[in-house]
Order: sequence, then C-alpha cells, then structure tokens
Amino acid sequence: MPTTALQTAITVVGIDIGKNSFHVVGLDSRGAIVLRQRWSRGQVEARFANMPPCLIGLEACVGAHHLSRKLKALGHDARLMPAKYVRPYSKGQKNDFRDAEAIAEAVQRPTMKFVATKTADQLDLQALHRVHERLVSQRTGIINQIRAFLLERGVAVRQGLRFLRQQLPEILAARTDVLRHAWSGSRATSFEAAGRVSH
Repeated sequence: MPTTALQTAITVVGIDIGKNSFHVVGLDSRGAIVLRQRWSRGQVEARFANMPPCLIGLEACVGAHHLSRKLKALGHDARLMPAKYVRPYSKGQKNDFRDAEAIAEAVQRPTMKFVATKTADQLDLQALHRVHERLVSQRTGIINQIRAFLLERGVAVRQGLRFLRQQLPEILAARTDVLRHAWSGSRATSFEAAGRVSH
C-alpha cells in the first residue's frame, strides 16, 4: 500500500513511549493493523505532521504529557490513559509492539478513564512539589539519624527539627563524650551543620 494511502487508512494509533524510541501501531477503521513501526524520538512529530488527524492513545507516563500537547497542536485527538487500565487489553507475551497494540485497543473503549493532558506550567509546579517532598523526606531521615546517634551516647533529643536545632549546639559544646576524637574538627562542624537544615 502506498505511503499516502496507508496514512489515510489509519484511524487509531497506539504509541508505546520509550526513552529513545517509540513503538507505533496504527489501526484502520475495521480495527486491522496497518502500521507497525519503531520510530526514533526525533521522527515522531514529523511523521504525525504528515498524517491526517486521528485518535492517538498513550499511557500516562514520563514524557507523555509533552507528546500529547505536540500531537494536539498537529490536530490529532491525543488521549492519555493510566497504565493499569491498558493492561487488560494486552495479548500474549509482553513486548513493546504488543503494548502499543493494547494502547490502540484501549483508547477506543467508551468506558475508558482518561487522564487530562497537563500544561507545561502544571508540570513545572508538580515537579517543584515533588522535589520539595524529596528534600523534606531526606531532611527527616538525617534528623532521625542524628537523634539515633545521640541516643547511642545517652543523649535524648525530642522529635522535630526545632528541638534538634536548639539542643545540638549545646550538646556538642557541653558533652565532650558525645563526639570522640575521630569526629573532631571538620567532621564535628559538618555534624553540627546537619542540625541546621533549613525548612
């Protein structure tokens, strides 16, 4: 089938997103597979720019929102789905092309629950929240580690950053048995600085 006729025949596309390559399966109006190819990341936008508007399914994963916005700008009906709702449509042993075929099948279901495509601003805000949560989690872990170290030396500090920040300088100044010689100098300074982790 000529390339132009093939592109015209495609009504539904499923894309399995990879880090460097995308597996693409296209279906015609009867549900038959008429396209089964692997495209590089750089080829995707150019290929879809030359295709008539069609329904395109993607799993809601890393990079999917960016691609969905690009495809919508080209006039396609791009829809994102949670991976757990796509899984039941997978046939046979798992591979990338079968995953793309399952996505193409799932996106056509009238009862499918879709994920709204996030804007760049929404993704930026989400990224900031996740980074903040990770920093808070790491800070909490460090605080608990310091409290455990002090408790091994018979020094109990109440839970919470405020109490550690208040008491640690006094403990280090008054309890020479808390830090042995190996912890003196720069190590003691680093240890004390850990108690001053900001919010």
